[in-house]
Amino acid sequence: MPLAAGVVAPYLESMDALHAPPAAPPVIRREDYRPPEWLVPEVELDFALGLGATTVRSRLRVRRNAAGAPLRLRGDGLAARAVSVDGRATNAWHMDGDDLVIDLPGDAHEVSLETAIDPSANSQLMGLYASNGMLCTQCEAEGFRRITFFPDRPDVLSVYRVRMEGDRAAFPVLLSNGNCVAAGEGANGAHWAEWHDPWPKPSYLFALVAGDLVANHDSFTTMSGRAVDLNIWVREGDQDRTHHAMQALKDSMKWDEEVFGREYDLDLFNIVAVSDFNMGAMENKGLNVFNTRYILADPETATDMDYDGIEGVVAHEYFHNWSGNRVTCRDWFQLSLKEGFTVLRDQLFSADMGSEPVKRIEDVRVLRAAQFPEDSGPLAHPIRPDSYQEISNFYTATVYNKGAEVIRMMRTLTGTERFRAGTDLYFARHDGEAATCEQFVTAIEDGAGVDLGQFRLWYSQAGTPKVTARLSHGDGTARLSLAQDIPPTPGQAAKQPMVIPLRLALFDRKTGKHHGEQLVTLDQPQLDLSFDGFAERPVLSLNRGFSAPVAIDADLASADLVFLAAHDDDPFARYEAMQQLVVQHLVALIGGGALCEGERDAGREAIRGALARILADEALDDLMRGELMALPGEAYLAEQFVVADPGAIRTEREGLKAYLGAALGDQLLTLHARASALPYSLSREARGARKVKTQALVLLAAGIPEVAAQLAAAQFDAADNMTDRQGALMVLCGLETPLRQERLDAFHARFAGNALVIDKWFSLQAGSLHPQVLDHVAALAAHGDFTLTNPNRVRSLYMAMAANPGAFHHGSGEGYRRIADLILALDPLNPQTAARFVAPLGRWRRIEAHRAALMRAELERIAASTDLSRDTFEQVSKSLA
Repeated sequence: MPLAAGVVAPYLESMDALHAPPAAPPVIRREDYRPPEWLVPEVELDFALGLGATTVRSRLRVRRNAAGAPLRLRGDGLAARAVSVDGRATNAWHMDGDDLVIDLPGDAHEVSLETAIDPSANSQLMGLYASNGMLCTQCEAEGFRRITFFPDRPDVLSVYRVRMEGDRAAFPVLLSNGNCVAAGEGANGAHWAEWHDPWPKPSYLFALVAGDLVANHDSFTTMSGRAVDLNIWVREGDQDRTHHAMQALKDSMKWDEEVFGREYDLDLFNIVAVSDFNMGAMENKGLNVFNTRYILADPETATDMDYDGIEGVVAHEYFHNWSGNRVTCRDWFQLSLKEGFTVLRDQLFSADMGSEPVKRIEDVRVLRAAQFPEDSGPLAHPIRPDSYQEISNFYTATVYNKGAEVIRMMRTLTGTERFRAGTDLYFARHDGEAATCEQFVTAIEDGAGVDLGQFRLWYSQAGTPKVTARLSHGDGTARLSLAQDIPPTPGQAAKQPMVIPLRLALFDRKTGKHHGEQLVTLDQPQLDLSFDGFAERPVLSLNRGFSAPVAIDADLASADLVFLAAHDDDPFARYEAMQQLVVQHLVALIGGGALCEGERDAGREAIRGALARILADEALDDLMRGELMALPGEAYLAEQFVVADPGAIRTEREGLKAYLGAALGDQLLTLHARASALPYSLSREARGARKVKTQALVLLAAGIPEVAAQLAAAQFDAADNMTDRQGALMVLCGLETPLRQERLDAFHARFAGNALVIDKWFSLQAGSLHPQVLDHVAALAAHGDFTLTNPNRVRSLYMAMAANPGAFHHGSGEGYRRIADLILALDPLNPQTAARFVAPLGRWRRIEAHRAALMRAELERIAASTDLSRDTFEQVSKSLA
């Protein structure tokens, strides 16, 4: 039964008293890969559906692939009710742990099995589970073995036929992969449907949905003339919030044909939105299952960021039809083969649909906030890991986001056309296969005509390379010295030089122009370059467009950064100059360099002047202006230190914000008024206006809080869209003003019952700058709308708190204790979600001694507890190792 928030602590105490610490789960190693001993070319599944009891009958046509081996069918919590071989019941089987093992004499057989499962009891949300009266599945990575016994691994590809029958009143809609080939009425109010997917797929791509749903129907005609029916299935009343997702789907299908030459291959494409879901979405062949967060949107309930997220995730899952489904991964160590490549594809798509410069900045900001800390912590791993204990733990920013950057670098090195030739060759060679990262790189090599031998180190070496750049000048020549260093990571003390493509330009100080951009490849420990024709020392613009996922130390003077922030014609480089101007100033203050008051003032004035010019620059569009107005985040600032002091980072960053807000108050108020005059739409201009409005409020709240509170309250009251309403409420949440609670109450009353919007209500409070934020989190955990059984709601409160340094790193250690308590309470219910909260605690070695001791103590408390899942055990043990 659901665990109420108020009984978390006594629940933990009782569990601690009953059990001993768990044994370590086995380690799975990439080097131990062996081809499957049995293949399963065809699968037939028959489901008798019920929320509390579902019977599954499976018929597997198996073919021997290795001499002498028995057939091992993976299971997880299953019991076989019946087993037969070639139509006859057999006793020639036994259980080995959770697995069912059958001794088969010949090379080809038909194996039939019957299992029974209780979807309503499946709180892990893996396999077949119940969600608000409907049935749905999540099988990646190893959920199919919770439905029926099967060789549940990605290199076993099967053609599926699925029949399902259930009560028509409870389950009027019956969906599975592929095309519906038959349907009819059953006895006692039941009905049935049969589905056939002609494309061989691994079991992790199997999907089933049964429930009371309605659809937004549309269609798409492919480049060869195939008519495809499109459906987005949701709860009654939500249809009107699916139009943006449907347009994103059609845009994705057209874009993939034009840019990658990939055409859809079935007559039907279904999407189902589910409120209880561990992930963002799942690319099951022909039947994508989505978290409602990434489908439902209208101006009243969704922000501009939500709209962007829906467009990107819909595209991502659709693009998997080729990069993941038609060509899947041989084993889970190759996960970045499908995920890194598909993230790159969705990033390129979103850039084409909107602002390419802003999209690039957003992607880099995510990489730096999530992946750079991963690369420098105890959970660091290459994009193709070497070992794991629980594969769910490797759905990481490294595999996804760094994986995308690695493939983007191949595109940079080869050029767009030759990269396309390489991907065309990859799809042609491996269509219908389970491939490897090595095969992908080889296809790019062969198709593009390039040697990527040394480049492969990006797949095997963890850690973020650091590139040091030093520019000197004399006798009309600029000389640039580049050096690379890859820091040690767990299990990898010594590193080899990487291939690092760096786009650079040298600017003339007088003209504000450069003589052309160059692509330089740093593939050795050090590289010295010279550039003639510079009467004066130029200004270096390096890693333009973020051409490589590296940290840059260019030792640029403040004057150079101010120059680039004003003149660089590469939007990312301009953004980076502004960021580095702030980073260098704050690092000097936080690092104990004992700056004199004059140096502090000079640093602040340089930043103020640069920001004032950005606010006044009429050539800038507001989407880009909003990015340039944002200060570097606290997590990114912490990455600049070997050992960080979160309290000092918060103090100095907020102090700079207060200075800027006060010093630029008139400009910010004028900008806010100008942006407020633009009516709501989803145009680039209107979205940009909403972005700068929020950024202006953020700075004003730090510098002139009384004025900002009134302005934010007025914006909240006048808002006709969620972006403006949420931006205003976010600012109010961090201020000590009666207006805060008044608007929070109004927000909750307006959107009560809308789960996605109430998630925002939780997150805004848990992520706020308010000094009593931990008290607010405690009150929210006891709120009637909070539950541990819905992953979205758990993340809305606790992930927001864990990402808020003022709450998580509170000097008392209360933030650490709250997260540890959550992990222990959530792990028995949903280990996959619980394990994702370990990483913030695992950063303890990079935090100052007092807080580090408190963080480690909480990890040790978790490690000493009982019956930890493989998911959580692996994360905790690695964090302490």
